[in-house]
Amino acid sequence: MPVFDFANDEKEKKEAVVTYTTFRSDEPVASAEKPILVLADKAGVMKHHTNGTFTNPISRSSFEYETDNGVISTDILRVDSRFVSLIGWLGENHIPVRLSGANIAEGYAVYKIRETATGNGKLSSEDGFLQFMMERLFASNAPSEEELDDEDAEDGDDMKLTSIQSITDFITCAGRTFPDNIRLWARRNLAVAKSAEVTIEERRHAQRALSIMTGIHWKSDYFEAIDPVEARRILDEELYGLESVKQRIMETVIQVNRTHTLPSYGLLLCGPAGVGKSQIAYAVARILKLPWTTLDMSSINDPEQLTGSSRIYSNAKPGIIMEAFANSGTSNLVFIINELDKANSGKGNGNPADVLLTLLDNLGFTDNYMECMIPTMGVYPIATANVKADISAPLMSRFAVIDIPDYSLQEKKEIFRRFSLPKVLKRMGMADEECQVTEDGLDAVMEKFVISTGIRNVEQAAEHLAANALYQIEVDKVESVVYDRKMVEKLCL
Repeated sequence: MPVFDFANDEKEKKEAVVTYTTFRSDEPVASAEKPILVLADKAGVMKHHTNGTFTNPISRSSFEYETDNGVISTDILRVDSRFVSLIGWLGENHIPVRLSGANIAEGYAVYKIRETATGNGKLSSEDGFLQFMMERLFASNAPSEEELDDEDAEDGDDMKLTSIQSITDFITCAGRTFPDNIRLWARRNLAVAKSAEVTIEERRHAQRALSIMTGIHWKSDYFEAIDPVEARRILDEELYGLESVKQRIMETVIQVNRTHTLPSYGLLLCGPAGVGKSQIAYAVARILKLPWTTLDMSSINDPEQLTGSSRIYSNAKPGIIMEAFANSGTSNLVFIINELDKANSGKGNGNPADVLLTLLDNLGFTDNYMECMIPTMGVYPIATANVKADISAPLMSRFAVIDIPDYSLQEKKEIFRRFSLPKVLKRMGMADEECQVTEDGLDAVMEKFVISTGIRNVEQAAEHLAANALYQIEVDKVESVVYDRKMVEKLCL
């Protein structure tokens, strides 16, 4: 009876030949000077555009292309660490590609990779999966050397990040550019989505969660320096007066420039209605160059709206916070939490405002539907409120509080003259000379709104005056309108 020694057979198998070294790069685009990879072509045989396939990395890391003298195999010398998994995936699946590059002293420097034809049903040029992956990897941070050394082999497989095939490919190609906990979470959920041992509902929920997670660009918590002069210009453009508020925001800008991280505490803007709290929050997001999303706490009466529902329910869905990440497409964003003092518990399930505590601590937020801790180091919360006394002490302790006073009468005059009226005239396509207000006319406008907090009614007054002037110009055929006290009072503002 023959005996087969499988142990010896395993020893005879050749180990993979790794011909390349990796280098770290955070360049958003590639060029001949800063390529994606370099091939061993010192003789300069390879053309500007070369068609071929990467070989299976299990055997050898090289690229094969056809010439008049037959098929030539050339080794890979260097690879941008962000693209190691993608190159391996292209080789494993024999995807035909076209390399664009230039001959340099070291070899052939590749700065663009495109798919040329459908490869084994894996993807097609129309899908744009390869181009999508290239853009995402260019926008990602390079993994560390320790992470590259510990790289695990993962499976790969079509396109559209709603299908299991394309999600598998994405997870494979993204490699270590994912945070570790999300990468492991994705592999576990991928196993559930492919399993025949769970219910259809469980597979559907796992696939939906994966689609949401892979649509988010998980960035590092390193923030580039901000130009203080430009930041101040934005504040002066958006806000009149409020020097103490501007000073506090500028302090935040300088802190980011020194540490390259966001402050440990968000901002809580407290003040009467209409003083521009939300406008300040939008200005800060603009200064930080981050996308922003809003949470209106006055309309949230159940904590589950924020945390999402468990997958045990057929109609389960993620919470508002997770949807905000998905809609912005990035993990670094500004959360503008409106009306924090109006959060209330409506169903006896707890206070929705308390759900925000983990988000504000920057320790990570767990959504019940996703079943994964979402990194929140790149989240900068800015809350608005009218009454500080209505906010719980634990929430208050998570914010740096900025009190915003109401505008004085003189400040409201300046806002009307320099901001509100010019903005309305520009929107209506009117020249400044077509609608003017005298000093006593401006006093009459202020008398109507001096008892109102904020500047909303002042802006409404500017809208009314401009609309009335436009009516007179178009219907009565006057050239311009100058409002004095008598005319303002006649309008019954």
